[in-house]
Formats: sequence, structure tokens, C-alpha cells
Amino acid sequence: MSKVIIACDFANRQKTLAFLKDFAGTNPYIKIGMELFYGEGPTIVKELKNSGFRIFLDLKLHDIPNTVRKAMTNCAKLGVDMVNLHAAGGIEMMKAAKEGLNTVPGNKTLLIAVTMLTSLSDEVVNEELLIKENVKNTAIHYAKNAKLAGLDGVVCSPLEARSIHQNCGADFLTITPGIRLASNSKDDQVRVTTPGLANELGSDFIVVGRSITASENPRESYLKITEAFTNGK
Repeated sequence: MSKVIIACDFANRQKTLAFLKDFAGTNPYIKIGMELFYGEGPTIVKELKNSGFRIFLDLKLHDIPNTVRKAMTNCAKLGVDMVNLHAAGGIEMMKAAKEGLNTVPGNKTLLIAVTMLTSLSDEVVNEELLIKENVKNTAIHYAKNAKLAGLDGVVCSPLEARSIHQNCGADFLTITPGIRLASNSKDDQVRVTTPGLANELGSDFIVVGRSITASENPRESYLKITEAFTNGK
């Protein structure tokens, strides 16, 4: 089963379904983010889940613990496979999120914390956010907090995956965006790698967007990336 997650960052249901037609028979793991969720609501999640897709609901919740607890209860009712929040919300918020998921009997949704966005650089973290540590050390610290809160893993750059496993354990999941083929542009992301290097660095899942969705042959690109990530090439 592929651990490549396709970022379906489309504006609406029509564009999403049209894109996914090319993947008939493979039913890849897909990410539904803010753009699609805010445009179509939970019905698109239910529709794609019922069609057999594994779903990473990428809403990056970040609020007071009680609000996040209630939001996660509703996320759990959607039956998604993975959902996330911002580790910057703190340990109590992350614990509340876990409690919210657990209110739904039999829930198996993986709860993942975003450490540092892959668009952030040390300069932005230091000068704009007034965080004295660099991006890597901050990401590792946030991952430790997520572990303490009982979460299943984190979203991080592939460049931080190995260090996070060293600090949080081999079974603590690292889900890594910022994946590009060597021939692709970095776009608005800073800390990026290729699929093969992500494998070598210890990523458990990779999230790939434009290298697949903007490709002339998305299915072929998906299979190529899956092979490169699986075999570490």
C-alpha cells in the first residue's frame, strides 16, 4: 500500500473528481485541505471516503483546547484516516484534540501535529516569529510535545524526520510535505527534498502536490514517485 499522499488542493468537487478519475483502481491516499474543505464542506470528505480513498484531513486546527476538542469530535465522525492540528497550540490543546477523537467509539483516526511549515526559514522564525531557536530545533521540540500529548506523529520537513525519530521513537510517524522531483520548481516551499531522499531521511509518509497534480500525466507521476519513495531512489 503506497505511503504517498496526493495533495488534492482543488477549488471544488468537480475538479477533484475529474482529477481522481485517472486513478481508478489504485485509490491512492489523498489529502483534503482547507481550500477544498471550505469550498465543499464535509460532504466531499464523506463522498471520497465512501469511494474507497484513504483520507488525510489537513485542517491544521489551532485554537483553545475546548474548541479543538469539539472540532475533533466532528472530524472523527467523518471517518477520516488522519487529521492534524498545529503543535504551536500547546500540549493541553493537543491532549484535548485526542480526547475529542476518542469520544467516537471505535475511532482509529491518526492524530498528527504540524511542527513548522515547510515554507518557513530560520530568518522568518527568528525575525518575524521571535523564536530564538532555528527551524530544525523548534520542530524537534514541538514533536516531543506532540509525543507527550499522546499523538501519533507529526508533519515536518523530510530534513527533520531522522532527528524526530531519534528523539521520539521509530514508531512515531513523520508525514513530510515539501517533496519535489529533481526537475520540479520549489514553488513557495523552502525545505524540500526528492522522494528518494525523503525515504533515506526516514519519512514514513510523503505528501506530494504539484509534482503530481500539475503533471501532464498525473497517474504516471504518482507511480514514479511511489516507486522512488518506496525504493529510496
